[in-house]
Amino acid sequence: MTPATPPAQPDGLPDTRAALRDSGHLHRPVAAEIRENLLHRMGSGLPRFPGLHGFDTTVLPQMERALIAGHDIVLLGERGQGKSRLIRTLAGLLDEWSPVVAECPVNDHPFAPACPPCRERAQREGDGLPVLWRHRSERYGEKLATPDTGVGELIGDVDPARLAEGRSLGDPATIHYGLVPRANRGVFCVNELPDLPARAQVALFNVLEERDLQVRGYTLRLPLDLLLVASANPEDYTARGRIVTPLKDRFGSQVRTHYPLGTAEEAALIRQEAALPESTAVPAHLVEALARFTHLVRGSKRVDGHSGVSVRFSVAAAETVAASALRRAALAGGEVPVARVCDLPSAVAPLLGKVEFELEAEGREEEVLHALLRRAVAETFRARLGGADLDPLLERFSGGATVETGDLVTAAELLRRVGTVPGLAALIESAAPEAEDGPPTPGLAAAVVEFALEGLHLERRLSKDTAPDGESYRF
Repeated sequence: MTPATPPAQPDGLPDTRAALRDSGHLHRPVAAEIRENLLHRMGSGLPRFPGLHGFDTTVLPQMERALIAGHDIVLLGERGQGKSRLIRTLAGLLDEWSPVVAECPVNDHPFAPACPPCRERAQREGDGLPVLWRHRSERYGEKLATPDTGVGELIGDVDPARLAEGRSLGDPATIHYGLVPRANRGVFCVNELPDLPARAQVALFNVLEERDLQVRGYTLRLPLDLLLVASANPEDYTARGRIVTPLKDRFGSQVRTHYPLGTAEEAALIRQEAALPESTAVPAHLVEALARFTHLVRGSKRVDGHSGVSVRFSVAAAETVAASALRRAALAGGEVPVARVCDLPSAVAPLLGKVEFELEAEGREEEVLHALLRRAVAETFRARLGGADLDPLLERFSGGATVETGDLVTAAELLRRVGTVPGLAALIESAAPEAEDGPPTPGLAAAVVEFALEGLHLERRLSKDTAPDGESYRF
């Protein structure tokens, strides 16, 4: 999201139209401004859409072509595919600072004032017209469409207070501008466009095609200069409404988004988006397991594929797993919190509300997720420890010995119960490579040992019994 408070304005920027002209400043439309900055970044190898993962060869090339073409864009995709994040990065393609006529409600450029009051001021004040500068973060506007969003909120309406001053109904000065004209010379986003009432969608026709406004039966010739971007769920899923066909036709480009295609991209998004406590570690093998879990849920026949499984599913799972580890550490009285496999099941129940199941899974939703989670852990075990020599660990149990663990068993206690594990350093290096930054902590060592035990159980090489309360396990 763009910052709420723009950075401090640099010194020495022109403060009048004359000074602006003398500085050599060139007035460019927003489409040209974005195009030139995008092409510059592409040629210089600079990041264009920061914070996005998995779109490099699919979505982003389409976006770049649409922006270079100067098109307004509608993004189609299921929930949680990063549509809003992608749109918000577009503000970063604007010039860092842009001049506007001081006190202009629609951000007119000093060289091309468009609204009636600014045209009058330009005639009256000439090159002394005062200039202010807006940061690109102030040139991005966004509206979440809802069924009660009106034309006045988006486009504008007659201001009764100005009529009371004696102005006529047809006087442009009586208009109170809505969100779209106030985003003039910037980027404006309408999220969930199908939720916008048909009347409000129709009001956008002129904005997209003729770039002027129609308010209360008369047309205000206000040439708007903006990039309009909308997001929507595919029409076959969105039952609340649909994009009016003529409006859809007026968007220059349509871009389809998608969920991360691989677990590496999903894991990167978890790391980026999850609000994890700074004191709590979620090792790499657990992040991968959650990424695989999310992909398995998306591909399950028992889950409604049309509704989608948001990236927020995996993010919330990681946050819950970290919370479980932090809870264990607090109850243990000071242990450094590190998430373990025993924390994964705690995420299932809170995630039920994020998944739409098919009728055949009714009443068994939690069972379905637990089964997919076990499969994700097994796949992660094979990927990370499938080639490791675990026979020395298995020998620990060959004589009938057992090890009890659970989400309230501390790392130190688990390591004590397991005893010495030959080759533990190599296991840690394979399962949790972040340990290369320093010597592994007891918490990380316990997490890898428990991961190895769980993997051996899922591979049917080690038995596992669950206590009646479901809180502890015995290998």
